[in-house]
Amino acid sequence: MTAAVTWVALLRGINVGKAKRVPMETLRQLLAGLGCTQVQTLLNSGNAVFSAPGPGSPARAAALAASIARAIQQRLGLEVPVIVKSARHWADIVHGNPFAEPSAAAIADPAQLLVAVMQDPARLPSLGALESLVVAPEGFCVGPAAAYLHCASGILQSKAGSALLGPLGQAVTTRNWNTTLKIQAALVSAGTGAS
Repeated sequence: MTAAVTWVALLRGINVGKAKRVPMETLRQLLAGLGCTQVQTLLNSGNAVFSAPGPGSPARAAALAASIARAIQQRLGLEVPVIVKSARHWADIVHGNPFAEPSAAAIADPAQLLVAVMQDPARLPSLGALESLVVAPEGFCVGPAAAYLHCASGILQSKAGSALLGPLGQAVTTRNWNTTLKIQAALVSAGTGAS
């Protein structure tokens, strides 16, 4: 029998205002119905940590994302983009943050640091268009696992932040650094921070 791998599913654009409401209890039920175990949700913004059998490969992650999106569509009638990452990939995202290194300038408010994730990391360089919108003291970096945007004066005041959360970010989902670390802690406590 194939060993279970720990995953995180990230839903994009739900539970903001009255549109696209996905109750976390429903999300847990949907994941359990897909054969996922040890399902837990974090916050109300569409983050779920779970275990599922199969390899921890990008192809398996993409298949899980498609299955979850299909289940949401069938159950709730909503088209919700879903991105799935293995615990190992999420650890790469956390450790790849250039703004968290000791040599980097201190981040006064981790909620102002956005982490942008794509299902296919090879497409991350397409976010390079944000560079022209970044104004000091903001910072922006595209890494191999995610892109990082530090909106030093606030996300709502940042042209780059607005673009990332708007049309330019259609293929991505973002989480602030606080949420990113909460997800990492949940993955580690699920038993395999490096699956």
